[in-house]
Amino acid sequence: MLSTLLFSLFFETIEPSYGTFVQFVPAHISTAAETEKAPRKRGDSLVPVIEAKSIYAIDLKTDTPLLARDIFTRRSIASIGKLITAMVILDRHKLDEKIIVSKNAAEEQGSKMGLKTGEEITVENLLMGMLIASGNDAAKALAEFDSGSEDVFVFKMNEKARSLGLKDTHFSNAKGFDEPENYSTAYDASIFAKAALNYPFIRKTVALKTTTVTSASGKTKHLLESTNELLENPYWKVVGLKTGRTPAAGQSFVALAEGPNGRNILTIVLDSPSRFKETKILIDWILRNYEF
Repeated sequence: MLSTLLFSLFFETIEPSYGTFVQFVPAHISTAAETEKAPRKRGDSLVPVIEAKSIYAIDLKTDTPLLARDIFTRRSIASIGKLITAMVILDRHKLDEKIIVSKNAAEEQGSKMGLKTGEEITVENLLMGMLIASGNDAAKALAEFDSGSEDVFVFKMNEKARSLGLKDTHFSNAKGFDEPENYSTAYDASIFAKAALNYPFIRKTVALKTTTVTSASGKTKHLLESTNELLENPYWKVVGLKTGRTPAAGQSFVALAEGPNGRNILTIVLDSPSRFKETKILIDWILRNYEF
């Protein structure tokens, strides 16, 4: 990891006009912060009090870091990793392909969309169940459909991680369960979250508060309710992205918010005691303290 960290930059002390406290910043991030189009901080206000172990916020247009803390520490990220699962599936399959749900998938533990053993359902509807309701059963079914087993599928997840240049990310399951070899960082999560937003299907789906999908026969309906409690908030204008919560990961959340002048803000909080409250605090602080 150290080979990618070219120098240390302490914005709070060296460049107070930015008012952030990014440490060990790769060159392309610090360069972006110096462009004319980069957001400018209005003053020298103190950073917000946020208890999440890792925090990262960036302006997506310029990749400018707006606030950062401990962004290179490897942590469990829970269901945030399902963004990689979705990208692997979309890279390899069409949305109208049909899947027969196995008993193993239907009986998967944790958050579920409610699949039934033997149910026939499209890739599209499984992806919606995984991205909106964070269905572990949907993630398992997709992994088995693509690779025959989840163990084989995770090789493709790690190939995708390598192709995105993720240096501190590794997957050992498709669902985000806590395991020693299932981890990422706030910085790497920002990279694959940005990559996921380049998929129109993902960007559209993660913005949905609720929807209903059906089996291929139309006989079985699944009501999907988003795990993202900040969707459809008129002030913060959160339009995605993905939640995660496990004992090791704590409460984690990658959020996409619409900022002024058509700008988008990506925020990440990992291992937070209150992910939605702290994300609101973070977005509110950015909107009050930066000119875009």
